[in-house]
Amino acid sequence: MEKQKVIVICGPTASGKTALSVELAKKINGEIISADSMQIYKDMNIGTAKPTIREMQGIKHYLIDFVLPNQRFSVAEFKQKAKIAIKEILEKGKTPIVVGGTGMYVDSLIYEIEYPKINFDEQYRKRLEKEVEEKGLEQLYKRACEIDEEAMKKISPNDQKRILRVLEIYQATGKTKTQQEIESRKKEVEFDYHVYAINWERSALYDRINKRVDIMIEDGLIQEVEEILKKYKEFPTAMQGLGYKEVVEYLDGTISKEEMIEKIKQETRRYAKRQITWFRKNKETIWLNGENKMQNNIDIILEGMN
Repeated sequence: MEKQKVIVICGPTASGKTALSVELAKKINGEIISADSMQIYKDMNIGTAKPTIREMQGIKHYLIDFVLPNQRFSVAEFKQKAKIAIKEILEKGKTPIVVGGTGMYVDSLIYEIEYPKINFDEQYRKRLEKEVEEKGLEQLYKRACEIDEEAMKKISPNDQKRILRVLEIYQATGKTKTQQEIESRKKEVEFDYHVYAINWERSALYDRINKRVDIMIEDGLIQEVEEILKKYKEFPTAMQGLGYKEVVEYLDGTISKEEMIEKIKQETRRYAKRQITWFRKNKETIWLNGENKMQNNIDIILEGMN
């Protein structure tokens, strides 16, 4: 039986995924499933570049704005919910379009990776967080590199959330994250995924990132972080996300406003570089030129669907 088609639009942050996917959805009667590990969180709108009602242009979006910032949300949960959304869209006779820059989310679908249910030890997580507070993140980064060198190639030395996840997986299962993924790619892929990624010349992409950060600050990113910190009693895990942890440092008086802005830009540029490396691993991916007219890129996608 012929598998049903699902379009995937991925690529680095600030590459124009939202705009392209909305225009495409309008043309092909599609609905969008977000594959962004930060846009899942409620109250975190500006720093995650969550599409606004206006930007959605009436197109239904799934897996956005439904997890509290102090709640855990795993790749396994994403995959399960994304599959439900794909089936729901197909049952309506529409085309599912998976859109986002979180490589693990995208890979969990296109490679049918089965992540086992892991019971994480909250006490162990608190011990790790205390160690970060007292000694900094560098020691934990080195420890994670010793445990799982392959996984750490894709993780920044400043990415506390993902560093802790590598250590937690090993502590909970006795297996590395990399081992888990190799063992879990045994199931047949359920849908016919057509994967596209948006590419920009590096300096043009970095310019887009810098401008986006300036707009986020103007739109009230600092106030957004202040509101979240007031609203949630525990320090939300999601506050370790890019753009949020730097604002927290500024509010704590650790860095100046100018340093905060520069740090967000620098870390976002580094993140974009890692995203490009990640998405280049999949040789099936068709790369679209971000500088093309949008219609040209839509035409390339439509051609691939026939």
